[in-house]
Amino acid sequence: MSRQKQGGKPAETKDGGTLAAAHTTASGQRQTDILSAGSPGLSAWLKEHGEEPFRAGQILRWVCQRQADSFEEMTDIKKDLRERLARDFVVPRLALLDQAESGDGSVKYLFGLSDGQAVEAVLMAERDHYTLCVSSQVGCAMGCAFCRTGAMGLSRNLTAGEIVAQVRDALTLAPGKMRLTNLVFMGMGEPLANYDNLVAAITLLMDADRGFAFAGRKVTVSTAGIAPNIPRLGRDTRASLAVSLNAVDDALRTRLMPINATYPIEDLLAACNRFPLQKGRRITFEYVLLAGVNDSVTEAKKLASLLHPKRAKVNLIPYNPHDASPFSRPSERAVRDFQQVLLDRHYTTVIRKSRGADIHAACGQLRAKALGE
Repeated sequence: MSRQKQGGKPAETKDGGTLAAAHTTASGQRQTDILSAGSPGLSAWLKEHGEEPFRAGQILRWVCQRQADSFEEMTDIKKDLRERLARDFVVPRLALLDQAESGDGSVKYLFGLSDGQAVEAVLMAERDHYTLCVSSQVGCAMGCAFCRTGAMGLSRNLTAGEIVAQVRDALTLAPGKMRLTNLVFMGMGEPLANYDNLVAAITLLMDADRGFAFAGRKVTVSTAGIAPNIPRLGRDTRASLAVSLNAVDDALRTRLMPINATYPIEDLLAACNRFPLQKGRRITFEYVLLAGVNDSVTEAKKLASLLHPKRAKVNLIPYNPHDASPFSRPSERAVRDFQQVLLDRHYTTVIRKSRGADIHAACGQLRAKALGE
């Protein structure tokens, strides 16, 4: 079922302002998105204006933990400071342009951005919690042959605030009583190609005091293979790493994923070896199974050898068909046989259940379009 919100126009906040993440007032006053500023930017502003930096914690707790939509709501902050904050900062909401609900309980949100662009995020219902699939770019430049988002090309990076705002808004939109506890950066875009904004967003999302207190084990960043940024991610955040591998030789992987021509499998796995793993953690290798292309038992055996002796987990993803790709989904038997090879070699191997395929919200299917297209 698809349900459009307010005819595609931004909904309203509690104080009547629009939810669009605008950064310029009607009078031309330039404002900073407070989620993009985060703790460092806000602390610097407070110091510059003769205020104690600890106020940054108070302000961000209101925005992140109490879901305040205006500075006027921040009753433990003096009035003159609230007025100055309102002149220089905006508390952003994304415009909820549309949402589609899947038969499996998943919800796909189409979020409008302040420049008229749009991105999609997917809320996935698990047994006792929600996982949100978060976008990091408008479109994607990776051009993976099996991915619907890649067919869009890249429009631009999302700001840190736009990344965080997807999570902030989903916390208020999630139906029922289950909590949103897990984040996967597997939506639109290549997260490691928007590295600085990604890290700034993750820092605020994981900040237990001032931010959203997501645990490192519960936040996963998936990459198509921007090798130089893989070790950096492990040093700069506590996020978990997932690598979209999808082939066991360079010729096929380059055909499926053009990024492999720049960072071939050997370089990619070497970068994974430099990713600092905390105790008990493993790197997840994602493998999209394409019928007759990479789904044979022979490929499974090569994959097991390629990953040895890494602390690795394998997520098998039976291909989700879409109209921009010539590939087809493998048979259930082929998927099980592939999995068994890896299980026999003692790799934890999960067949990922597609969520939201009936609303084009499954892995590789996201492609934000303006309403009416």
